[in-house]
Amino acid sequence: MANVTFKQNQTTTVGDLPQVGESLPSFSLVGTDLSEITLADFAGKRVVLNIFPSLDTGVCAQSVREFNSRSASLDNTVVLCVSHDLPFAHGRFCAAEGIENVVSGSAFRSSFGEDFGLTLEGSPLQGLLARSVIIADENGQVTYTELVDEITDSPDVDAAVAALS
Repeated sequence: MANVTFKQNQTTTVGDLPQVGESLPSFSLVGTDLSEITLADFAGKRVVLNIFPSLDTGVCAQSVREFNSRSASLDNTVVLCVSHDLPFAHGRFCAAEGIENVVSGSAFRSSFGEDFGLTLEGSPLQGLLARSVIIADENGQVTYTELVDEITDSPDVDAAVAALS
């Protein structure tokens, strides 16, 4: 379990992020068109997981916008934005914001949060996903992780993009 804060109040996650050098856990998410999204869909590509509590917060929305902007110039890389928001909310947000360079996936009916150690415990956000970024190389090996200490803070997008260089 990892320690994080929400508005400076201590809380925990159900486990720990995958570690650098480990294989990225397989996953199943729901796309905006209600199709299944799995790790196998991105075989041979680098995968950036931008994980957050909800698109309905400014920090989460901004991270999706920032990764969308940056991902256009990343070769052989897919950015997957993940939360427990319903696929319909992901679709509305992406359409309204002109988000076209990332894949949006909902973990609302999967064990994604538990498998990645990111489901929040003991805070008003209990059950949602902790803000984090995980990158895996073309072979599915984790090469970078960031668990944001304070859930209301942004991830370090510059560091994530630099890790892809």
